[in-house]
Amino acid sequence: MEKKLHEGHRKRLKKRYLAEGIDAFEDYQVLELLLFYCIPMRDTNELAHKMISQYGSLAGLFEADTKDICKRCGVSENTAILISMIPSLSRRYLKGKWGEKPSLCSTTKAGEYAIALFAGRTYEVFYVICLDSQNRVNYACLLHEGTLNEVPVYPRLVVELVLRHQANSVILAHNHPGGSLNPSKEDVELTKKIKAALEPISVSVVDHIITAGNRYMSFKERELL
Repeated sequence: MEKKLHEGHRKRLKKRYLAEGIDAFEDYQVLELLLFYCIPMRDTNELAHKMISQYGSLAGLFEADTKDICKRCGVSENTAILISMIPSLSRRYLKGKWGEKPSLCSTTKAGEYAIALFAGRTYEVFYVICLDSQNRVNYACLLHEGTLNEVPVYPRLVVELVLRHQANSVILAHNHPGGSLNPSKEDVELTKKIKAALEPISVSVVDHIITAGNRYMSFKERELL
């Protein structure tokens, strides 16, 4: 009897998704629907509430470490992996929509492209976006993960990267997971050092984008280059 109730609930939720989409769903219902595909024989309604409660929000759960999800929520590794893949899948989707060699011919496009690169990341990462002579992306390289305190290592790596991918110019980009768009002293100094390192090989730094969530700040617009 209980199994039939679960099956009926799952069918109704799936039918509602097909008819209405997911926008009208509560967060726990979104999670419940997702859990259907890794937990076939268990009532996922109560579990969905518990998991969101453990992390305060659906986004907090998606950004959690897989081992921590297993420990705090009492779920299998398979379930935890599926949950933690959501931000990375979102990032892959957003970046994929730009195509193979998007043209970043304006600050707005550069900012939006950078936002796609950093979607779902909960720690600071640094990208160098190599551009050709038409401002199309040759290659977007995740150069560093962590803080920007290890400044001396960057210029040499950027020069090597630029030569390898025959860049005509570059856009630097990194995120501030804390939410502030204000560049730090280290951000400004790093930009100057990379710019100086690239001048002898006639490669220009056309911008440095800082993102925070769905917002961005341009060094070019603030006249910091």
